[in-house]
Amino acid sequence: MSQIREVSVSEIGDAIRTMAVEANRIMAPDMRASLSAAAANEESPVGVTILHQILQNADIAAAESMPTCQDTGAAVVFLDIGQDVHLVGGNLHDAVNAAVRQGYEEGYLRKSMCDPFTRANTGDNTPALIHEHIVPGNQVKITFTAKGGGSENASQLKMFPPSAGRQGVVDFVVKVVEQAGPNACPPLVVGVGIGGSFDVSAGLAKKAILRDAGTPNADPAIADLEQEILAKINDLGIGPAGLGGRTTALAVQVEYHPCHIASLPVAVNIQCHANRHREVTI
Repeated sequence: MSQIREVSVSEIGDAIRTMAVEANRIMAPDMRASLSAAAANEESPVGVTILHQILQNADIAAAESMPTCQDTGAAVVFLDIGQDVHLVGGNLHDAVNAAVRQGYEEGYLRKSMCDPFTRANTGDNTPALIHEHIVPGNQVKITFTAKGGGSENASQLKMFPPSAGRQGVVDFVVKVVEQAGPNACPPLVVGVGIGGSFDVSAGLAKKAILRDAGTPNADPAIADLEQEILAKINDLGIGPAGLGGRTTALAVQVEYHPCHIASLPVAVNIQCHANRHREVTI
């Protein structure tokens, strides 16, 4: 059993502030590896050119300390908090929002959060979208992603009857990507949440896109499902930037949870090729 450990909310905030800037300026290693592999295997000459341009854009952004994309995203923060952690030094949500505010200001990142009806911008990219989970241990794992609006808009959720089965899930995910077309900035990472409930499936889909791109689910049956869906998506021919090719998606990543006997929730969270994410454990 781990001992009780004090963690200051300011330490969590400092990490998030740094992650917000770095995620927007420096491409994550898993995405660089996936895009490089895709460029080596893409059959379309135009697709190869676009994939190389995406990588070149990332190099320029890192060298010039600039965002890789003008949409620097909503700040989404996952906090896996050990049950033996005692948070000290103030309110956790206040610390997270202060960190996002500072990071987006200091990093000269676009502020995108607004009132859903008046469209009045909050001016500092807060409030952050915070997801907390209590886990064993005395550490805090922080996962940050800057989630762009175009890819988020392409996401969908559907409550299926159980009779839809595996094939219904496969067909739905492929259809969501087909409907997104070029609007979600392919090549994509496709997160799929299956089971739980209406809200749980959406959370699972969001969590799925944060795995290193192409890392298979530990369950062989689910890993097989991921590969089947990925193959069908890439058979669509949408390709990089929607201009044709075999690389419409770099990865399909599924998370699942048992659900009620009368339902089969399926959520699809689309992520663009930038897939800006960072992870730190305190």
